[in-house]
Amino acid sequence: MNGLKKLSRAILPLMFGIAVLGVWEVLVRVYDVPPYVLPGPSAIVLALWQSGGELLQALLVTLEVTIAALVLAAITGAGIAFLLAQSKLAEKTLFPYAVFLQVTPIVTIAPFIIIWVDNTYIVLLILAWIAAVFPIISNTLLGLKSADANLRELFRLYGASRGQTLLRLLAPSALPYFLGGLRISGGLALIGTVVAEMVAGTSGTRSGLASRLLEASYRLELARALACFALLSAAGFALYISLDALSRRLLRHWHESASTLETE
Repeated sequence: MNGLKKLSRAILPLMFGIAVLGVWEVLVRVYDVPPYVLPGPSAIVLALWQSGGELLQALLVTLEVTIAALVLAAITGAGIAFLLAQSKLAEKTLFPYAVFLQVTPIVTIAPFIIIWVDNTYIVLLILAWIAAVFPIISNTLLGLKSADANLRELFRLYGASRGQTLLRLLAPSALPYFLGGLRISGGLALIGTVVAEMVAGTSGTRSGLASRLLEASYRLELARALACFALLSAAGFALYISLDALSRRLLRHWHESASTLETE
């Protein structure tokens, strides 16, 4: 029964997507819409095929920066959250600056980073990190502060050191929150990388997919541009699914959120 439910979850969205693409293709052909205005799905697939793997290679470049930024955001975000959790004064003093990073548009920061850093890869990494780090800081800090007060008191009564309390109480309490922030940050890291590539104006064989999308749109090669868009969307979806699977795997044996999802 559970297998049938899982199959239906996969089939229903797939059927809906195929139906939308089919209607799109029919309307484009019936109304003879020019390809520079709106190409059909078949034209987009053809453009992807004719790229000869060039767009896939560009996607790998974009994903390389995205994953590196996500790993960096996970390490630094969790570290900052643990530091802030140690002191109310530190949290009140430093957390507003984390909020500042979150609410400031990347395109306004990018020109300064480009001037100060003479390495395009590092520029992209910094901008993607800025986009991705806040949810991890915020969620992890919330998880650390959500540890049961009675358990905290029990640890104190038994003379547990700060390190023991951190590893055996606070870290397990914060893990579901950290993983929730990581799922959010995965998409934000990709968005940050795409925006950074567009602003930084990367080009050449090591340019990412966002740069190829801009080039195609400037030339009115809309089918190629939409092929880039489709690849980016698929990569973002795959990244979220991978992080969600990681979260379930780490939590399924002991946390209610994962066990509930498994039984639905």
